[in-house]
Amino acid sequence: MQLGTRWAFGAQPPASVPSTLRGRIADAEASAADGAGRHWTLTWLEGRPIAELDDGTVVRDSPAGHAAEGDAADEDW
Repeated sequence: MQLGTRWAFGAQPPASVPSTLRGRIADAEASAADGAGRHWTLTWLEGRPIAELDDGTVVRDSPAGHAAEGDAADEDW
């Protein structure tokens, strides 16, 4: 079992955040208008990491093994 974590928008992601997601998280933060008060949550689903921002932005590893970004409602990952 892998435990998730939370961290503030704009802060350095914790060491438990995989390197495959870090660049996409940075890209998502750079494209956001304002991150004040927002937080990321890292969870794991079937062994794959998922980082979700409070506004619904999701960054996760795809089944093919590369990071992808989308909305929490996207089901086709």
